[in-house]
Order: sequence, then C-alpha cells, then structure tokens
Amino acid sequence: MLDAARALVLARGFDAMSVQAVAEQVGIAKGAVYREFASKREILDVLLTRSMDRMNAAASTRLGETVPPSLSRAYAVAVEVLLDDPLMTAAFLDEHGVLGSYADGVTDGRYRARHRAVVAWIEDLQGRGALSDRVASEPLALALSATTLGLLGAAKHLGPLTREDLQGALEAVVVLVSALEADAAE
Repeated sequence: MLDAARALVLARGFDAMSVQAVAEQVGIAKGAVYREFASKREILDVLLTRSMDRMNAAASTRLGETVPPSLSRAYAVAVEVLLDDPLMTAAFLDEHGVLGSYADGVTDGRYRARHRAVVAWIEDLQGRGALSDRVASEPLALALSATTLGLLGAAKHLGPLTREDLQGALEAVVVLVSALEADAAE
C-alpha cells in the first residue's frame, strides 16, 4: 500500500492522491486501506517518516562520527541524502504539488521540535568553541529552520526549481555556516 501511495503522490501530488486510488493500485477494497490508515494524511505522514528515517540512517552512516558533527558537515551530508530520496526531493521541488495542502495541516509540533533540536545543537557547538557565537543560537536556528521551511514553498512562489537549484541553495547554507565555524577557529 505504501509503495503504491508513494508512486501516486510522486505522480499526482498529495491533493490529487486518494485512498480509492491507492486501493485500486494495490487491487484491494478501499476499506482495506482504511483498516491500516485513518486517512490519506496519515499515509503521507508514514511515507515522510519512512523517508526521514532512511535519510537519518544514511546521514549517520556517512558521518560515522561519535562526536556531534560540525554544522557545515552535517548540512553537506544532509544535501546528499536529501537528493538521494525521490519523495523528499520532489517535495522540495514541489513536483506535481507533492505536499499540496499537507504541510499547512501539520499541527503536531514536529517542526517546532526540530527547531528546538537545532537550537540545542548550535548551543552545544558554540559552548565547545566549534561555532562562533557572533550570532546567538536562537536567531541562527530560526534562520536555518526558516530556510529549510522556506525552500519547501519556494517553487510555489518563485517558479519551478530544478534539482540543481535546490542543491545550490542548500550548499549556500553550508558555505554560510562554514564562515561561522571559521570565525570560531580564529
């Protein structure tokens, strides 16, 4: 079911995907899908969670460090693993409205929780002298979180983006963060 749903979301986008279409793809009754998932929103939640879990595992493997990585290294690896995941890349490029109205309905605090984790990470790096404190942790984390969230909607507001546009924007974040690391090293 999830593979069928993923294919439909990639082809049509969240708003155009339906539980009925998922059932038809799999060759089962719509009720069988509802026995597993309460809604198409829950289906996309599971798909995005699977993608995030795969990305986190791939990033951990590539980083291979026991000490928290530098911010620039973590972002550089995040660019790689994001671009290796077709669903997440399509979401950022807004291909076929992949997320559609989904993101506007996320009210469970997950974005806030991720933001708080970035604040804590930055505070740790600054406390160890690995990142300049020229920019305080809260505003820096807000700028980084807002950049990520903003990139999710950039194609809607700025026009179509390519994979290279997304990669370049994320690599620009790496360069900016590297400057704060270099500042700390001086």
